[in-house]
Amino acid sequence: MKKTSLTAAVLGLGLAGGMAPASADPVADFYKGKNLTIWVGYGTGGGYDTTARLVGRHIGKHIPGNPNVLVQNVPGAGSLLAANNLYNIAPKDGTVLGIFSSTVAMLPLYGDPKAKFETLKFSWIGNIHRDTLACGVWKGAGQNIKSLEDLIAAKQTVVFGSDGGDAPLTRWPLFMKNVLGANLKVVAGYKGTREINLAMQSGEAGGSCGMFESTVRGSYAQDYERGDLVLFVQTGYKRDVPYFKNATNLYKLLKTDEDVQMARLVFGVSEMTRPFAGPPGLPQDRLTALRKALLDMNKDTMFIDETRKTGTEYSPMSGEEIVAELTALYQTPKPVVDKATEVTSKP
Repeated sequence: MKKTSLTAAVLGLGLAGGMAPASADPVADFYKGKNLTIWVGYGTGGGYDTTARLVGRHIGKHIPGNPNVLVQNVPGAGSLLAANNLYNIAPKDGTVLGIFSSTVAMLPLYGDPKAKFETLKFSWIGNIHRDTLACGVWKGAGQNIKSLEDLIAAKQTVVFGSDGGDAPLTRWPLFMKNVLGANLKVVAGYKGTREINLAMQSGEAGGSCGMFESTVRGSYAQDYERGDLVLFVQTGYKRDVPYFKNATNLYKLLKTDEDVQMARLVFGVSEMTRPFAGPPGLPQDRLTALRKALLDMNKDTMFIDETRKTGTEYSPMSGEEIVAELTALYQTPKPVVDKATEVTSKP
């Protein structure tokens, strides 16, 4: 009698155990059947949009629960609108991520009141590629400009298109103007590099920054290789990109340690390129899973095959690396920050 009861009890436990999942995963349970939306801080067709859609095509299968990934453009103020919305409006559950300019992430350091967020409180996911920035002109801006020295010596002022007063496409050329004497002016009102590039072709604008290597190899490869888009400066710290040919390295023209510190603050952050972030307060297990998914995606054969079509070898950054670099930049001495603010905001 007792033996029969014991056997039944053991069998009952075995059946109960068989009915339960072998290893419950709360992250997979959360994402299963859900949509994950990526907000892009720029319009369609540019580098940020291209990056977000590339990630959107591949990351879902690496996230537990395999959510359906959607991409939504939220352009405005050089991606500041998307950053503000992600921080203040987006649900804090991991169903909405954002991609916006790393330069916008520095605006609170500059004391910009329009930045309604604390940068280090974002849930930083990672970045698929540590890229290098260049600036270019269309057909030499009518003055055969091929180098930064040529732009400094230009007799006619070159118009650089931008997408907002505090945007990177404003700050980067203004640094060249106010620190190195480049003969340029910035005109805002465009919706990103794609629209600026069209304005360059029509003669409405002469130049643009925001030309990352991956962008040039992708969206603008034909323009560049045909010689219509001329890259005259690159901003890699202690490194040059061979693909940019004879473009002047900005740091070679800087004369003081303070100028180098400012350039590292203004341009160095761009090497984080297009980081993905979540709103503050993302549950730690979901943040960990999303960070891992982005890194795992970079090892995926299908992802690698697609990126190789651009000729760029992708070098990913983890969310922890982004936090470390932003933390270091936020420790820049205040006098350097103040001067960098001045030279990148003076028209």
